[in-house]
Amino acid sequence: MGRKERKEREEKRDNYATKRSFEKRRNMLITIAVLAIIAVIVGYSGWKFVNMSQTAPGGPEGAGALGSEHSHAAMLVKVFGDTFDFSLPAYQIKTSWIHFEGGDGTTVHKHAKGVKLGYLFQSLKLGLDDKCFIFQDGRQFCTNEDYTLNFYINGEKVSDIRNYEPMDKDRILIVYGAETPEEIQGLLLQLDNQAIIES
Repeated sequence: MGRKERKEREEKRDNYATKRSFEKRRNMLITIAVLAIIAVIVGYSGWKFVNMSQTAPGGPEGAGALGSEHSHAAMLVKVFGDTFDFSLPAYQIKTSWIHFEGGDGTTVHKHAKGVKLGYLFQSLKLGLDDKCFIFQDGRQFCTNEDYTLNFYINGEKVSDIRNYEPMDKDRILIVYGAETPEEIQGLLLQLDNQAIIES
């Protein structure tokens, strides 16, 4: 009887050891599988971060990553001889890509490559096309037989500025009214003397 009991105990021990060994192996495989899945997720997330689209949510189409550029341009907007005041809170930092900041309404700060002026005006909720400048309150200043909307970049007249990407030290004039060529030259001179605030 002693041998039979001993044999049964040995079998139970062997079964228990086999079962424990199997459980350890199974737990080890589960742990490895979980760690592998976590590694894949982390690796994929890292790859997506490094190779993500240059445009973050809410950013302009075709723009580079934030911080890919930091440039400043002077802007002057005149409507019937009055200077449009971008220093008001309604026009300060509405997007991180391109904006006016620090209570200054004369320097455009651009923080990414590929950002166009059209996006700046869109972010400020100002309508702008090649014929009209539209205030937030809906007032429209459109080219007609008496008044014209004109655009100048670095002293050169252009037909539209929405697709223009401002570069460092650019000087941009938007003027609506019936200015003479001499008055335009005076505004361009005013713009040339306007300080560009770099920060």
